[in-house]
Amino acid sequence: MRQLLRGKIHRATVTAAEPDYVGSIVIDQDLMERADIWPGERVLVSDVDNGSRFETYVLTGKRGSGVISVNGAAARLVRVGDKVIIMAFELTDHPIPSKVVLVDQNNRFLRNL
Repeated sequence: MRQLLRGKIHRATVTAAEPDYVGSIVIDQDLMERADIWPGERVLVSDVDNGSRFETYVLTGKRGSGVISVNGAAARLVRVGDKVIIMAFELTDHPIPSKVVLVDQNNRFLRNL
């Protein structure tokens, strides 16, 4: 078995960082669906601006809102306006296609990579 990239939201902009919230990352439902990321799924988040990397789980944000809100302790690892890469993986015994979603500065879908 190998762990392969299944879905990725590339260079999304952090819209909120809430340390006093129970830990998670809230992602616009449109982006979650396009990248095949499920509510409650564990994701790896990489901050392009400061190099921090952390794992958390996903909560569904309002469809079309563009929300990318990092919550709980992980909120201390990002700043509003930072660019992040959000990655979901799958454990599998065969190659799988990845759904890579590119967004604009407002976290609106641009195209698949």
